[in-house]
Amino acid sequence: MNKVTPFDHLVLILGTLLMVTPIAIAVMTSTHTAADIHVNGLSLLPGGDGIETYTTVLTHKGGFTGQVTGARMMMNSLILGLGFAVGKIVLSMLAAYALVYFRFRFATAMFWVIFTTLLLPLEVRIMPSYQVMAELGLLNTYTGLIVPLLASATGTFYFRQFFKSVPDELLEAARIDGAGPVRFFIDILLPLSRNMIAAVFIIMFVYGWNQYLWPMLMTTEESFFTLMRGIKQILQVWIGSQIPDYNQAFALAVLALLPPVAIVVVFQSWFIKGLTESDK
Repeated sequence: MNKVTPFDHLVLILGTLLMVTPIAIAVMTSTHTAADIHVNGLSLLPGGDGIETYTTVLTHKGGFTGQVTGARMMMNSLILGLGFAVGKIVLSMLAAYALVYFRFRFATAMFWVIFTTLLLPLEVRIMPSYQVMAELGLLNTYTGLIVPLLASATGTFYFRQFFKSVPDELLEAARIDGAGPVRFFIDILLPLSRNMIAAVFIIMFVYGWNQYLWPMLMTTEESFFTLMRGIKQILQVWIGSQIPDYNQAFALAVLALLPPVAIVVVFQSWFIKGLTESDK
């Protein structure tokens, strides 16, 4: 077993500082007034305007309509992230279950057809998807934001690999006990898949939370703006006549970090187990 050297610790410390320092600067700078930031620039020391800044960002009604708040945008982003993650997990698990346990012809070929969709980025299919949503009248709706992006080759791949690692003896025992496909899926596979579900949930939630291009096309009403979609538009209105509201910009950026970080911290152990257990 290799011995850990002081150089290894130094590399880890430097890497941690490289990741944490920009976040610390954003948090500390957001607690200063816009005038202080304009004069003195970024800061690593806390200011005295933090509570007022974050209160204003969360509760102040801004935007072109004067009705949208930072809290509303965060709620929209949360709905998109949760709906995105849960929907992808459900569809991915069902697709993987069919590919692994239903012995039909060309199952492997169908899987690789699904997997090759990873080569098609969102930008390639975004205009046809937008046209379909517009014809169905789903613009400026949560359904239009979430449903078109639910099919996930990544999730199907992860669950397929995990299901293939489940011992065949479990399936045979379930058949002997008289369990059908639905009962086997719910009573056996779902409990066994909780770590993988947590891992995929983290990946998909962060991906959905950070969506910008799709919400930009799908939402024209500010009441449906996500945080990523609305920051630029809201700040265009909040900018003062002479000094931009730098502190509010940093505060919005910090608020955008909190939910993904919280999800990763809470589910960290499940995330690691979920990505490694399929190899056992």
